[in-house]
Amino acid sequence: MKIVYAGSPQYAVAPLKALVGAGKQIVAVVTQPDKPTGRKKILTPTPVKSYALSLGIPVIDYPKIRDHADELRALGADLMITCAYGQILTQPILDAFGQGVYNLHASLLPLFRGASPIQSAILAGCEYTGVTVMKTELALDCGGILLVKRASVSGKTCGELSEELSALSAQAALEAVDLLERGENQLLVQDEARATYCKKITKADAEVDFTKSGEEVARLINAMSPSPAAYCNLSGSAVNLLRATPCEGSGEVGTVLSADKRGIVVACGKGAVNVTLIQFSGGKPICAADAVNGRKIKAGDYLD
Repeated sequence: MKIVYAGSPQYAVAPLKALVGAGKQIVAVVTQPDKPTGRKKILTPTPVKSYALSLGIPVIDYPKIRDHADELRALGADLMITCAYGQILTQPILDAFGQGVYNLHASLLPLFRGASPIQSAILAGCEYTGVTVMKTELALDCGGILLVKRASVSGKTCGELSEELSALSAQAALEAVDLLERGENQLLVQDEARATYCKKITKADAEVDFTKSGEEVARLINAMSPSPAAYCNLSGSAVNLLRATPCEGSGEVGTVLSADKRGIVVACGKGAVNVTLIQFSGGKPICAADAVNGRKIKAGDYLD
């Protein structure tokens, strides 16, 4: 079976690597165009493009994929697998592949359709999330489900959970292609009554509100780590909070109740939050012990 793989960020590299390693025939990789990055705005390829080129796989980086259905059809591929590609597919694109287009979506659909499923699962306090392989249709993440893989959320940051789900997506991609090669393409219809949606995360979504419960604040901190990073202010300077757990404690909202090697405990609207990884303006992420030893924060300080 000839496959076109579409993906862009580091998250999408593992599934491509798994397909290649299993000897699947990848005729081309589709990804987002190179973008300027860093202070010098150096034009940089996506991680998926870099990996594909290192193996000599043809790479296509259309600015607008919707304008290139005929070119994709001419590749003669049976199937397209997508993973965090970053562009909307039109019906002519879907029709360019005889076996259809299947997406590796980082949630247990129909939950968290949309752009930020991993952050949203953490924010919602889900015990489990996972990867769903679904057949792509025009409506957002609503296609039939081919298979599902589950993963525990259990206090992980978005970065940690993303890494785990990327590896799970690699397993799911292989299993999905094996099923389709055997003609086992029976799909489970999504329950529309259970569908939820999530939007693209911005820096504005990462502002910490300590009037909320310690549990809610901890979820926000973990969901936004490492990027865009939950933030607050200490003595007028921005501080990023990168890992936290809810804990017991009471006091004026935003007050640092204790600060030692075990963490920086901050009073919330209900209970408290224990921050164990923090980043001060202009610095690198450091653990609570280093923040305390460096006298950057102490009990009695106020975060807002």
